[in-house]
Amino acid sequence: MGSNLRKLILEKDIEIQKLRNRKIGIDGYNWAHQFLSTIRTRTGELLKDSEGRVTSHILGLFNRTVNLLKEDIKPCFVWDGKPPEFKSRTLEKRKRRKKAARKKFESAKTDEEKRKYAQQLSKLNEDMVDDAVVLIEAMGIPCVKAPSEGEAQISHMVRKGDLWACASQDWDSILFGSPLLIRNLSISGKRKVPGKKIYVPVNPKLVDLKENLKELGIDRKQLIIAAMLIGTDYCRGIKGYGPKRALELIKKEKTLENVLKVIDWNSETKPQKILDWFINPEKTEKYQLEWKDVDVERILKILVDKHEFSQDRIENQLKSVLGERANKNQKGLSQYF
Repeated sequence: MGSNLRKLILEKDIEIQKLRNRKIGIDGYNWAHQFLSTIRTRTGELLKDSEGRVTSHILGLFNRTVNLLKEDIKPCFVWDGKPPEFKSRTLEKRKRRKKAARKKFESAKTDEEKRKYAQQLSKLNEDMVDDAVVLIEAMGIPCVKAPSEGEAQISHMVRKGDLWACASQDWDSILFGSPLLIRNLSISGKRKVPGKKIYVPVNPKLVDLKENLKELGIDRKQLIIAAMLIGTDYCRGIKGYGPKRALELIKKEKTLENVLKVIDWNSETKPQKILDWFINPEKTEKYQLEWKDVDVERILKILVDKHEFSQDRIENQLKSVLGERANKNQKGLSQYF
């Protein structure tokens, strides 16, 4: 989830058309988890093929990515590697929450209750990620495996100018230094409210790090310290410190050293270690960004032959995105179009 900076950060609406031909880094794990949570049966079960392989995330990633390609957006998916050791506390906490949700799911009496708790049980395993990567690459989109946190890798790529912005629902990318963050990058214009049968309208939002730091009157390092006070994936935060109070403290004390003189740091991880991680996280220069033609035949083998999706539905979606850009020499293409 990252640190909740919503009450501190200014977001601006941005039209999808303004993102055309932009190279956008997608937080693959973030998106996949969204679809595992929201694309489910009436009773909250994940969608699966006849072999028992989970397909909820595959369906969501395919649909949303097709829509991005229709808008001439150039996505690049970045996937998490090994989390830093000091994130283990957060991961253990998530495991406990899932265990509690499992008990509630098993004792639920109604479909609505089952769905509510089932959404909290989502777990993305290595096989599911591999399936997603194979599909995304068949759509002609580059995938990058980060050595550690995906958002840290994307932020590095944006700072280098290889990508234009990071797309994620979390705020960590701006703490990692991404100049631009896009939230709500969905063409559908609506989002399901977790646990409810309600959809609310949403628009893509652009967060400009430089503008926000100027508005807040702090620098990036101070924003990170404020986030640490609120709580991040690497530390639980300080009791009593929400966004407003954290901002007031860092503007008064200026540095981490001064902040530590007036608060009781109650995390197992040393605060300087967390600050250093945000400033200089593990990242790689070993990646290639090449956008290729959509491989229709390969996509149909993955979605129709392997995972048993409707061939008509998949073909219609591919037709909508290919148009004149299709590779007319691609083997098997003519039989579908």
